[in-house]
Amino acid sequence: MSHKKYIKRLIKIKDWVEDNKVLILYGPRQVGKTTLLKAYLNPQKSKYLYKTGDDIPFANELSQCDLTVLRNKLSSYSLIAIDEAQKIPRIGRALKLIVDNLPNIKVIVTGSSSFDLLNHTGEALTGRKKTITLYPLALSEVRGFFDSYDFEKLLPQFLIYGMYPDVLLANSSQQKAERVTELAHSYLLKDILDFDKVKSSKKIFDLLRLLAFQVGSQVSTNELANTLGVDKNTVAHHLDLLEKSFVLFRLEGFSRNLRKEVSKMSKYYFYDLGIRNALISNFNPMDLRNDAGQLWENFMLIERIKSHTYQKIHSQYYFWRTYDKKEIDLIEERNGKLFAYEFKYKASKNKIPKDWINTYQNSEYHVVTPQNYIPFLDLEL
Repeated sequence: MSHKKYIKRLIKIKDWVEDNKVLILYGPRQVGKTTLLKAYLNPQKSKYLYKTGDDIPFANELSQCDLTVLRNKLSSYSLIAIDEAQKIPRIGRALKLIVDNLPNIKVIVTGSSSFDLLNHTGEALTGRKKTITLYPLALSEVRGFFDSYDFEKLLPQFLIYGMYPDVLLANSSQQKAERVTELAHSYLLKDILDFDKVKSSKKIFDLLRLLAFQVGSQVSTNELANTLGVDKNTVAHHLDLLEKSFVLFRLEGFSRNLRKEVSKMSKYYFYDLGIRNALISNFNPMDLRNDAGQLWENFMLIERIKSHTYQKIHSQYYFWRTYDKKEIDLIEERNGKLFAYEFKYKASKNKIPKDWINTYQNSEYHVVTPQNYIPFLDLEL
């Protein structure tokens, strides 16, 4: 297998950073935020300061929010970069003072959970920040890392072990399984448990396992609550935390003017399939799985979102379903137009639902399979 040592990310910080604005780089742990930040900082010729939220003296100084102290300490730098900024108390207020009072200053901060940084920055940075979400590796980033032949051959592995950099670079299937299991059980839920002071992670894991088996299906919070033996509000709270910590993302039902369209329930998908498979301890090959269709649907959805995010393409994402069980996996709304996509791991005859055609006549419809997914993800091999 021929490959390079470094996987180049599509996000270029230089395209996002601005004077007197805070650039916030969100993303789960272990996706490469620090690596990306340092790759941007290393060639910088201007004077910059790099610190982490674990630097206690620096964190204490910043959290005082004393403008005189901030000026004395930071005015000689043209760029300030803070890793794991959510660990610093009153970070939002401190950053507001910096960008409002130090001319031509650039500020970049990273955080491994969106809820922590949102809570710490909140209204303080309204109009003063830009945000990027860094996901696990995208197929469009991996394509230049492997030879074209290897890339096509490895597609089933991406569906099983996911796209985290450390997992992708592992040398064997066993090592991949061990690394992604460690990620799922140690790193990924640490933010949630630390932030929310959850006394036991068991209910969180039980909820995630339930959702792992319901990928691509509509989810009832009432049913989840009954199964877990907790109240509906607790389930809703846990789901919110899992979304904000980049474990799950949600699709809502699309409905405009058809009475029989289902729009009140949601579907949940995983940001990374390796995490999903680790939670249910299933790393079987694709030809031995009964959930191959679910994996393909989840994979195409998250890869599409990554592709659009990195290209700055603004889209809204939904699923479509009627009460008589006609459905479409993904509805995209962008530039005032609707695009409908059905994901099939195995090619089969697939007819577009008549209710969709009749109601949304100007929309496009496509079926995406392992044989034709390249254009859907804007990949060039």
